[in-house]
Parts: sequence; C-alpha cells; structure tokens
Amino acid sequence: MENKISLDGYLDEDGRFERLPGKKQKKKLDAMLLELSKKFEQGKIYSESQINDILNQQHSFNDPATLRRLLFGTNILNRTIDGKEYWLN
Repeated sequence: MENKISLDGYLDEDGRFERLPGKKQKKKLDAMLLELSKKFEQGKIYSESQINDILNQQHSFNDPATLRRLLFGTNILNRTIDGKEYWLN
C-alpha cells in the first residue's frame, strides 16, 4: 500500500501551494510535482505560457519558471529544445 504524503503545510487556504518544500524534503517535493502533473492532459502540446498559466493557478509564490524546470528536470514534462512546446511524459 502506497503511503500518502501530506502536503497540508505547503497549501494556502485556497488549496494552492504557497512554498516549495526544502532541499531535505525530497518526498514532499516529489508529491507536489505529482499533484501538479495531474493538471496536464496526456497527449496535449502546451506552449510555455500555457504551462505558466496552469502552474500560476496552482501556487501563490509567483515562480512558475522554477516549477516548470522541476517538472522538466524530473521527467514529468518534456519539451522541445527551444522550450516553446511542452507535453506530459
């Protein structure tokens, strides 16, 4: 049975992420990225601005670029070399 990692301390009153987990909180960061990945459709191509718009709806700390890089860096999202198109892996 899979352990559900609580992200309660990272969510604001609207259910949006209000901060990133710290460097020693890898499992919480992974859980956060997994939650964010659920906002994207398999097989759909997104522009960078569409990715940013979706991410901005899910967090309140105003850093979609970091979230986008984390999603790409953990192979949740893939992108073209120029970074203009993204899709869910």
